[in-house]
Amino acid sequence: MKLTKTYGHLKKELDMIEHALADAIQADHDTLRETSTQLLKAGGKRIRPVFVLLCGQFGEYNAERVTTVAVSLELIHMASLVHDDVIDDAALRRGEPTIKQLYGNRTAMYTGDFILARALENITKLKNPSAHRILSRTMVQVAKGEIEQIRDKYNWNQSLRDYLRRIKRKTALLIAASCKLGAIASDVDEKRAAKLFWYGYYVGMSYQIIDDILDFTASERELGKPAGNDLLQGNVTLPVLLAMQDPSFEQQLRETFADPELVTRTSMDSLLDSLKQTDAIAASYRISNQYLQKALKQLDDIPHNKAKHTLQSIAKYIGKRRS
Repeated sequence: MKLTKTYGHLKKELDMIEHALADAIQADHDTLRETSTQLLKAGGKRIRPVFVLLCGQFGEYNAERVTTVAVSLELIHMASLVHDDVIDDAALRRGEPTIKQLYGNRTAMYTGDFILARALENITKLKNPSAHRILSRTMVQVAKGEIEQIRDKYNWNQSLRDYLRRIKRKTALLIAASCKLGAIASDVDEKRAAKLFWYGYYVGMSYQIIDDILDFTASERELGKPAGNDLLQGNVTLPVLLAMQDPSFEQQLRETFADPELVTRTSMDSLLDSLKQTDAIAASYRISNQYLQKALKQLDDIPHNKAKHTLQSIAKYIGKRRS
C-alpha cells in the first residue's frame, strides 16, 4: 500500500488545495510563473497539507481557513526544496530535472524567494496573530537547519545530537507546525493542539530518518537520484553516524572523502556496501520506531474519529516504509 492510500478519502480537499496552490504561485513575470508552475507540476505527497486537513477535523472545521494554512505550509516546503537543490547542486528531484538544473542557480534562488513571499502573503488571510507567529518562527528554524546542513557538510566529527537538531529544524518542525496550525484554524483547544503538535514533531523526526535510510537502501529508480547521493553531497545522516562506530568503516569513509571531488562511483558503491554490512540500517530503523511510538502516544487522549485513525495509519505506514 502507498502512503497516499492512507489518506485517499481526502482527495476532494487535496484537489482544492492543488488549485489554491496554482493560484498562489501566479506571477506577472513570465520566468517566475514558468518556474513556479513547473515546480508545482513536479508533484509530491503533499503530506504537510494532509496533516493540516486531518488536524483541522478535531474542531470546528472551516474549509477556507484550513486550505489557507495548508497552502502556506506547502509553499514553504516547495521553496525549501528549490533552495536545497541549489545548495546541493542537485540535477534531479523525483527523477525530473530541478529548477536549478533547467534555469540556473540565480533563477532558482529567486523562484524560492518568490514562493516564500507568496506563503507569507497567503497566511495573512487567516486573521490569527498566533498562527502568524508560529509560521514565522518555524521559517526561522527551517533556515537555521539549512545553514547547519551547509556548515556540517563533510564534518565526520559531528554528534548524534547535531544530526537530530538539524533534522528537527529542517523537517520535523514544519510537520509539527502543520498539525498545530490545522488545529488552530479549526479553533481546537490549546491542550489538544499541543498534543497534535508533538505528534507531528515525532512523526517528522521519524519521516526524515526513514528518508535518510532510504538514501542507502532504495534503488535509483525509487529515489529519482543515485543511491548514497546525500553522502556524496557531504550530508552526514544517521546511518553514517551509526556506521562510523565501526572503526574500519570510519577509516574507509575518511579515505574515500579525503578529496570529495575525486570520489568515484566505484568507491561510493564500495562504501555503501560496507555501510550495509554494519548494524547502522537496523539501528536507524529502531530509532525511527522510537519516535513513532512517541507520536502514537500523543494521540491517546485525542477523540476517536476518522482523522485520528488516519493519523495513526500514517505513522504506522512510515514505520514500515522500505522504499
